[in-house]
Amino acid sequence: MRSTLKNTGLLAVGVVAGVAVTMQFSALAYKPVEPSMPLDGLRQLSRVVDIIQSDYVEPVKGDKLLTEAINGMVGSLDPHSGYLDPAAYRELREGTEGRFVGLGIEIGQSDEGYVEIVAPMEDSPAERAGIQAGDLITRIDGADVRGLGLDEAVKRMRGTPGTRVTLTIARVSAPQPLVLTVERREIVQKSVKAKIVEPGYAWLRIAQFQEPTVDDMAAKLAELARKEPHLKGLVLDLRNDPGGLLQGAIGVAAAFLPEGVEIVSTNGQLAEMRQRFYGRPEYYMLRSGRDPLAGVPNLFKTLPLVVLVNTGSASASEIVAGALQDHKRASIVGTRTFGKGSVQTIRPIGTDAAVKLTTARYYTPAGRSIQARGIVPDFAVDETAEDDGLNALRMREADLEHHLSGDAEEATREDDIEEQMALLAKLRQRKPLAYGSATDFQLAQAVKHLKGESMQLSTRQDGAKLAGAVKQD
Repeated sequence: MRSTLKNTGLLAVGVVAGVAVTMQFSALAYKPVEPSMPLDGLRQLSRVVDIIQSDYVEPVKGDKLLTEAINGMVGSLDPHSGYLDPAAYRELREGTEGRFVGLGIEIGQSDEGYVEIVAPMEDSPAERAGIQAGDLITRIDGADVRGLGLDEAVKRMRGTPGTRVTLTIARVSAPQPLVLTVERREIVQKSVKAKIVEPGYAWLRIAQFQEPTVDDMAAKLAELARKEPHLKGLVLDLRNDPGGLLQGAIGVAAAFLPEGVEIVSTNGQLAEMRQRFYGRPEYYMLRSGRDPLAGVPNLFKTLPLVVLVNTGSASASEIVAGALQDHKRASIVGTRTFGKGSVQTIRPIGTDAAVKLTTARYYTPAGRSIQARGIVPDFAVDETAEDDGLNALRMREADLEHHLSGDAEEATREDDIEEQMALLAKLRQRKPLAYGSATDFQLAQAVKHLKGESMQLSTRQDGAKLAGAVKQD
């Protein structure tokens, strides 16, 4: 029996929960266009609003109907365009600033429909309340979370600083559900982590590209150089990094590349969207002041580098991986990335709402389109020694309805339903992967590569083909 993964076990990497768009907050002039809205169509829309208001089973406000009409119109263009109401617009700005009011947890959705804790953030209200990685949130303030969706669950857990939310937690080691009350606080997200994994070799993880990311990365790189004066190699970990601000991606790539080289280009209808972006301060600094990369030791321009990616690496993380790959500065290791190669520009409408509109496509320095194809790793390495974990089931850009077309599109492979269910059952018994830990298989393989040792490459058919292709280069 065959079935598309979309209908069964396929996991969306944040279409609802948020593949972060690599975006620009823009005040560019609109492109002049000839009036094209037919009067008959506008009259028809007005007539439909009148009919709904007069005939629908319950009263419906006209402003709600118009808001939903705008939302449907923009949302039908592609998966990443949309109308941002005041709440959504506020959340988007908070996400790019790295600040929000909530509990401080990284979450996903379990196959049973519950909210799964990937990890509590360091020194967060969630961590202080005793929430652990692998916990399942089954109820929020007494309401069953199944059927809510991650977006709605997030909204219910966020709120006003100082207010409280009660979570019902299922934990494997606890015979009875745990009921924990957590106080909401302002959370400052740390998008950059780093450590020495063994003498001579360091790990730098970027979880998302936010306003502070370039500054935070520069500080971490300087700290690594102080801790280990004889660095021999660095692993840049972009796994499950959903993207973020374009300037952050440019700054991260620029830290490892020769000064001033091209990082990415864009192409769209507007002249301002046909641009090339280079590794210079004016392209990655969000405000005036000292160049944050000025304090990064020069050794990182030449230090052997491996970039870890997976199916959850999207948008800005794909820009970084593509630039480092095209300039032959790093070996890319892991799984083919998501394939989100489009630019979203935020156009404010009024004082508290906006339209998030796809305005261009991204291209790597060699002119490769990222859209619906992603970045193909130089070496295919699975998440564990046995399999590629959830990456085998995750949805890619090419799987999404209404996605922009791309060159040589690569959708998630289709499998028998029985194979999908068997994989999900197997993964349920496995502890969540802790990136950067002693049990991080892909990280261990990356360090082996830096040492010149053989890696354990993927045994999947597409992985085997990929490994062979790299060896022939």
